[in-house]
Amino acid sequence: MSPIIDFTEDDINRGKVVEPAWYRMVIGHLTEAMSKDGNSHNWVYEDSKIVKNEDTGDEKFKGVVIPIRFNSKAKGFTIGFFTVLLGEEVKAGMRIDMKAAEGKEIVAFVENDTYENRLVNRINHKYK
Repeated sequence: MSPIIDFTEDDINRGKVVEPAWYRMVIGHLTEAMSKDGNSHNWVYEDSKIVKNEDTGDEKFKGVVIPIRFNSKAKGFTIGFFTVLLGEEVKAGMRIDMKAAEGKEIVAFVENDTYENRLVNRINHKYK
């Protein structure tokens, strides 16, 4: 008997490459893992999904999964993300619960990049 597999909507949408644009997204579940070199932590909102194109309202890429990634060695890249979510400037001494972002919406610029010789979606720390 041969294996039988089934696909969820997330499985289908995970591999879709979107047109570069500003997208409204729902922030997914936060995971934390040690980096490959063991010198830092990767924080990833794994199942973050597009809601719509922020400029046109087009929902053509609704449901496409695009992880939002940060690293503990480059905490400065989280500043724009949290400034938008909090509605105020991030200041020295602030403590922010990263899990509190789960389920909230943010507008992020999604661009295309190449990873292991294939075209992928990437959020390069641009939020509004």
